[in-house]
Amino acid sequence: MTKTFNALVVSEAADGSIVRGVHRRTIDELPAGAVLIRVHYSSLNYKDALSATGHRGITRRYPHTPGVDAAGVVEESASPAFRPGDEVICTGYDLGMNTAGGFGQYIRVPAEWVVPRPNSLSLRDSMIYGTAGFTAALAVYRLQYQGVKPEHGDVLVTGATGGVGSVAVAILAHAGYRVVAATGKPQEREFLTKLGAAEIIARAEVDDTSDRPLLAGRWAAAVDTVGGNILSTVLRSLKVRGVATCCGMVVSPELHASIFPFILRGATLIGLDSANTEASLRRTLWSKLASEWKIPWLNELAQECALEALSPQIDRILKGGQTGRVLVSLI
Repeated sequence: MTKTFNALVVSEAADGSIVRGVHRRTIDELPAGAVLIRVHYSSLNYKDALSATGHRGITRRYPHTPGVDAAGVVEESASPAFRPGDEVICTGYDLGMNTAGGFGQYIRVPAEWVVPRPNSLSLRDSMIYGTAGFTAALAVYRLQYQGVKPEHGDVLVTGATGGVGSVAVAILAHAGYRVVAATGKPQEREFLTKLGAAEIIARAEVDDTSDRPLLAGRWAAAVDTVGGNILSTVLRSLKVRGVATCCGMVVSPELHASIFPFILRGATLIGLDSANTEASLRRTLWSKLASEWKIPWLNELAQECALEALSPQIDRILKGGQTGRVLVSLI
């Protein structure tokens, strides 16, 4: 008898509208892959919400199960790298985009997508981080690779209450940087202070609408999670040899900027493509998240919900209402 399981399924109705709900699926419906994983936890990311609302730039074919994150236990493996019973993490690549993702109790994926769970990080903790936390870790790694040190000055984080932003604030503060958090949610000041932000500023302070090609050098580095004119303002506000990473487009996917920050201040802009990060670096970053970068108050970053309660959370993140992380329990 074929095993069945619960999954959030997003479908296109006859009238072209997108509908979603929790349905039973079978293991046989999963795509081919070397490793079958019983998912214990997933997490909600902006990309998941786009997939769950029919965004063809994320997911080409429906019906589909989103979820770019999954952590669980190997049930079957055709790869010598993994055995049944191994606890593993799978994030990025095509998971949850066009491959059935972590919003189902089972996934089947290529072995190359799978990372062993670090000993000091539980499956639950790994999904509080999820792709957002992994991307934040990648941002910090890239800044440090470029030589950014705490003594160089303030590090700005935009979209600081969101998934990537909140974890970036916490990791940077934990690593000794003075973090300035920019947010459009002044009511979350206590939350950001608890994460380690030394200063909290209004989003308007990093949204300059003048035509000036350069602004006063204020930031040694920045982690931008929103894009658009805010990223343009960040670039114009970097100090000499300042470094900015970018990973989001909530404000806009467009960037209007001159070359002056790059040729007059030697600024560096680094794009973060966490979905396609090579396996060796994935293991390094997960190891750091389990050790030197592990956030002591990690649980306070997340609210947990069951698969059946996920749909309202999807609506909330699309409206910009998410604070911290949403952990999805599938056990």
